[in-house]
Amino acid sequence: MKPSLCRFAALAIACFPLGRTYCQTVAELSLDDCVAIALSENPTVRIADMDIAKADYSKKETLGQLLPTLSFDGSYNRTLQKQVAYMDFDAFGGMGDMEGADVPEDGSKSDEGFKMGLDNAYSLGFQASVPLVAPQLWASLKLSDVQIAKAAEQARASRLDLVNQVKNAYYALLLAHDSRRVVQESYDMAELTHNTYVKRHAAGDASEYEVLRTSVAMKNIEPEMIQCDIAIRRAHLQLAILMGVDADTPFSVAGTLSDYEQTMYGDVLGMQPDLTNNTSLAMNDIETRALEKTLGVQKAAWWPTLSLGGNYSWNSSSNGSPFRNFRWTSYSMVGLSLSIPIYQGGQRYNRIKQARIQLDQMAYTRENLVRSLSSQATLAIDNIKLNVKQIASSQESVGEATRAHDIQEKSFAIGAASYLDLRDSELSLTRARLAYYQAVYNYLVAASDLELLLGNAPVEKYTTPEIKKPTK
Repeated sequence: MKPSLCRFAALAIACFPLGRTYCQTVAELSLDDCVAIALSENPTVRIADMDIAKADYSKKETLGQLLPTLSFDGSYNRTLQKQVAYMDFDAFGGMGDMEGADVPEDGSKSDEGFKMGLDNAYSLGFQASVPLVAPQLWASLKLSDVQIAKAAEQARASRLDLVNQVKNAYYALLLAHDSRRVVQESYDMAELTHNTYVKRHAAGDASEYEVLRTSVAMKNIEPEMIQCDIAIRRAHLQLAILMGVDADTPFSVAGTLSDYEQTMYGDVLGMQPDLTNNTSLAMNDIETRALEKTLGVQKAAWWPTLSLGGNYSWNSSSNGSPFRNFRWTSYSMVGLSLSIPIYQGGQRYNRIKQARIQLDQMAYTRENLVRSLSSQATLAIDNIKLNVKQIASSQESVGEATRAHDIQEKSFAIGAASYLDLRDSELSLTRARLAYYQAVYNYLVAASDLELLLGNAPVEKYTTPEIKKPTK
């Protein structure tokens, strides 16, 4: 088996309840199984989780600025041309003739001056500092907490969106299978009728035209079966991609669309346009808190900062070769550094004004967002209720079409109905069944979209334990 197939098999088996038996090559997955596998294997979810970890490391980076820093520095300088110092000896009276002064023999004063410094200079030492009063850093820590909350909410939104996509893909695959089954039943009925006419024609009781007509009616269904097979393949690939498994991984889905009708009416009665868990509103609240914290950071820029610093170093200077005549001396100091911001051209004032304007914009954005989402939720619930009515109507139509077809089938068997009457009842039954499954599909997709809008999908229910991947 390929490694990807082994990985998927391990995931699928871990999601299955105990006491159920599955084929070793084709796993039968329920909706919960598919969602659980997607939440553990889809790269989108992993990327969102990485964003949370990245935000946490960003907070630790900010926290590190409040801790002491220690560094070791070293430098070497080689003097290529020494500095020259000039002195006015006349200002010192007779000191111009002191030892070391560069005075010519004729008594005139030299303008060449004194060369100062040594050829080599070494410096080695430790530097340490720690902030004692840092209002902006303290405010930045609170902002980092908000960034982590934002990343967590984005991860939750990513999971909710993935659950919605997997559900819709799963329902589409069920619809394709149910449609294929209905078309297959229509083909079987047409084939049975054709075989009947073939036997009657052999017995001399039916014309060749009737045989050809039933054959054409049977073959006209074959393109529909091919289209259903294409739809199944497309839906299977889409679901496999969302689950994060290879496209050629064999699996099948459990149940039919009609299985969801049992809990449909109870779910509709419990639907309320509660936007408490909506991800867009949650992100708006988090961004508002972030702007408030940003405003706090800008205000903290007005406060003074105080830091403690010190160093311990070794210095050496010499002439000539840089590898000889070392004379090391040590030096150490400890001190406080106070910085009081006074004037920066109005930069801090304008930053505060910008932050306040952004807060006002966020308030108006939330007000408009609440109105828009409330309308969407109300319309979605109304649409779901209409889908329920359509399902009930379609189900009643299927029952009537089934009874009508049974009557025509018995009438045709005794010669009381023509083939056209039988074929018309078959087509009516097929259309009624397809309409029923389409109505159920529309309801399920609408309910899944509403769940995404309200943000109340039970993501925790689909969490699977960590699975040990098989080795190659």
